[in-house]
Amino acid sequence: MALPPEKISELRQIIHNKLTQMDVHSRIRDAVSETMEESRVSERGGGAVGEEQVLESLRQRGIIDEILSEMSFEEEPSRDVRRPAKPATHFVDREDRIKTSTPAKKAAIDPTRRHLYLQVKGGKAFLEHLQEPEPLPGQVGPTFTLHVLFRGQRFRSKPVPCACDPDIQEGFLLELHSKGSGEAAQMADSTSLLSLCDPVHMVLIKTDVAGDTALLTSHYLEWRHVLSAQDGYTNTAVELMGVGTESKVPVGVLDIRLEILPHPVHTLAPDVITTQLNLEQSRRAERERLFLVYAKQWWREFLQIRGTNSSRLVKIFAQDENATNRPVCSFVRPLQAGRLLDTPRQAARFISLLTYEKASTVGGGPRAEQWCTMHAFLCRNKGDCEDHSVLLCSLLLGFGLDAYVCVGTKTNNTAHTWVLTLGMDGEATFWESLTGHRYSHQPINPDDPPAVEQPRPQYPYRSVGCVFNHQVFYANSQPTDAVEVCHFNFTDESGWKAMSEEAIKSVCGEGTLPLGPVFPPLCASLFDPGLLSADLELELRVLVTEHRKDLGLTTVWDNELSYLLTPALAAYEQERTTGQISGNEEFQQAIRRAVPDGHTFKGFPIQFLHRNARRAFAGCLRSPVCEEIVSCRGDHVRLAVRVRVFTYPEQACAVWIMFACKYRSIL
Repeated sequence: MALPPEKISELRQIIHNKLTQMDVHSRIRDAVSETMEESRVSERGGGAVGEEQVLESLRQRGIIDEILSEMSFEEEPSRDVRRPAKPATHFVDREDRIKTSTPAKKAAIDPTRRHLYLQVKGGKAFLEHLQEPEPLPGQVGPTFTLHVLFRGQRFRSKPVPCACDPDIQEGFLLELHSKGSGEAAQMADSTSLLSLCDPVHMVLIKTDVAGDTALLTSHYLEWRHVLSAQDGYTNTAVELMGVGTESKVPVGVLDIRLEILPHPVHTLAPDVITTQLNLEQSRRAERERLFLVYAKQWWREFLQIRGTNSSRLVKIFAQDENATNRPVCSFVRPLQAGRLLDTPRQAARFISLLTYEKASTVGGGPRAEQWCTMHAFLCRNKGDCEDHSVLLCSLLLGFGLDAYVCVGTKTNNTAHTWVLTLGMDGEATFWESLTGHRYSHQPINPDDPPAVEQPRPQYPYRSVGCVFNHQVFYANSQPTDAVEVCHFNFTDESGWKAMSEEAIKSVCGEGTLPLGPVFPPLCASLFDPGLLSADLELELRVLVTEHRKDLGLTTVWDNELSYLLTPALAAYEQERTTGQISGNEEFQQAIRRAVPDGHTFKGFPIQFLHRNARRAFAGCLRSPVCEEIVSCRGDHVRLAVRVRVFTYPEQACAVWIMFACKYRSIL
């Protein structure tokens, strides 16, 4: 396909810049000089050096192979075929405990687009890990993992051991073009790049020996200062701050190099960049100020409606992991999972598999409230009920449902959040993000006589103070905030006080400067469920054998019985996902055929969210039923264990384990 003249000149400039960076010209001159010198002193005399002889010399020195490997451009697609934008480069996600057969892929750079190359050249001054204890022989110590998000592109580094000066050596190639730009879009110049106000969101995660993760820092890197660099790159030391109550305490420093590829022809003056950043900051601050003024006036009006409104949980602002106050509506955004999740119920199941953990505090006192940004929540793979509810609401909005986050209390009077969806007929359904359960809401009429039978609520919620999503915010102004009598008809102004949608849009809309990072896409699981299941099952067999040996018992495994347990585990996961169970009749028939007359069968299923066999076995032994099966005594005792791992996005897993035994009954 012929290229227009401007494209040809741009491509030539790209190749020239790349060859200059590699110092190819001087290396070729050295190779030609050496070849001519060798030709003069050779026995064949001082004949002229031919082109083939020079090329052979370059091949022997590896220069040609190096050039070809660096200049690895993708094949240009047909102009009639549109393809979705690809990440600028790909990094294999490595797990220390899982061996994957996925080969590392070469970065494919589109020469017609600008890229930001972010190179991490190491860390220093992580003083909390100054005296990190050495791991035991054969044991994997705690590690650091750096996650990067920029304009919908997500990457993460390979884990490195925790240290005062961690050896984080990674490079991330981030595409700078705006979304929707076609394949033949003109390459962005420095002025166009200056208008890209998205920061680079960097999240540092610590993983301990047991596999538990902790959020160390969440940093927004302003990259546009590199546009003023005369050499096209700049080196900077980025100080990382803590999270939550430690957001003012430094965690460590990362040495970072930023480079624009290919280098812009013209650079910008530092004053121009500073003026642009100050202008954006002033515009953002003015919008936030106006929204705060409006929110205060709206709150005063809400308090005048009813005297008891001041005690209701109406959450207008929340603090993120950096202790920054943000409107709660800015945490929610419609999120589509692509082909990773097929149904809303499967999305609820996925979110319920993310570990629930309250924000920790140093010392006593009330519970610390911290609403993590979605990227930080996904990187950590654990969070509070607010994080789960926000992600579930975003996914349900992405599936086209009318979804809202509810803020209220549970039956034990503790603060809680969950998700509400409304049907076309106004029917309300509650979604519990921590368990994946769904509850149908039928309000009770307190004015009905006692003889009228009222619906009995099955949900664990007591009161609701407000509901919101990315566009609307409603505060409950009904006579009582009890969930069982509430009507969720938001068009009824006497029951719900709404905020101005224009005011919400001014700070949370698509066209506004981002208060936080662009919402990240979900990443597919890299785990092999079959390999995971087999490894865990083998480890559990070893643990059971050792446990019975300590009790003075021998162990005989029944492989056929173990295989027959598989349909039961699949049915349990299906029930958690869809609410329906199938295949139970066939499972019972198979077990009856496998257990001879006069024998007894016992089984014990259990689910875990982690993949640690020793922890899982210790948890199973806490159940008297499982302890009885594992320690079974009798005649012709045969044991069975089956593990089935179901993988979901973001490395979430549902690990189902079933222990079983059969033995001859002796009276």
